[in-house]
Amino acid sequence: MRTLRTFAAALAACAALFALPGTAAADTPSPTASGDAEEAPAPTEAGTSFRTATVVRPGQRATAQGSTGDYLYWQFPADAGERPTVRATVKRPDTKAGHGAHTWRLEVYDGLRRRQACRFGSDTTTASADAATVELSCALRTVRAWAEPAANDPLPGTYYVRLTVVGAPADDLGESVDTSLEVTTADAGGAADADGALGAPLVPASGPQVEPDGGWASGWWSSRLLWTTGGAVLAALAGIWGYRLTRGNGRPGHVPPVA
Repeated sequence: MRTLRTFAAALAACAALFALPGTAAADTPSPTASGDAEEAPAPTEAGTSFRTATVVRPGQRATAQGSTGDYLYWQFPADAGERPTVRATVKRPDTKAGHGAHTWRLEVYDGLRRRQACRFGSDTTTASADAATVELSCALRTVRAWAEPAANDPLPGTYYVRLTVVGAPADDLGESVDTSLEVTTADAGGAADADGALGAPLVPASGPQVEPDGGWASGWWSSRLLWTTGGAVLAALAGIWGYRLTRGNGRPGHVPPVA
């Protein structure tokens, strides 16, 4: 969304530069500031299921205490054109009591609860018995505004994160662990825009809900449409400006009209 606002400001400046004498440039409304409200504190607990997943906003560092074998759930919003990356850290306070290697898994699901593949990252990591810290990460594909019904493309809406151990000695189950989770998003730009739009973001019908700062993006609006409209406006202004330069002053007064 920052890209759209920046381009809109540049387009307004170009329109003012090419504006003809006597033609008033259209006023461009300034975007409403979304940072007025106080930032919500980062959560210190995790949910135990999809329905109770704890809300974490991009840029926050959520923490939670749990036990080896627990399922920890968080949720975050992801809009069209974004590329989310989820990073998790598991710390084991008492490594001397370990009886073997631990395998941890970080899973990300979209609003339809379909597990999403990672473009890169270590979403499954095996740590030795004496390892004090386990690092996991998952960089998702670009969230699309629309996809084929049979496709598994990530769509706008709520995304769920599940962190759990999938392999550990039975004697180590129940061991206390400290976890942290951080979600970051990057703008993929207009090159990732696709034709079509989802009717509404995929969000849960019940339970905690969250949306991006400034609300969900409009389905029909994209930076590609902005570039197309801006190019057409600049081309029209350049054509009118060129015509004014080349049309001359018309027929001189002393020259009779041609019969």
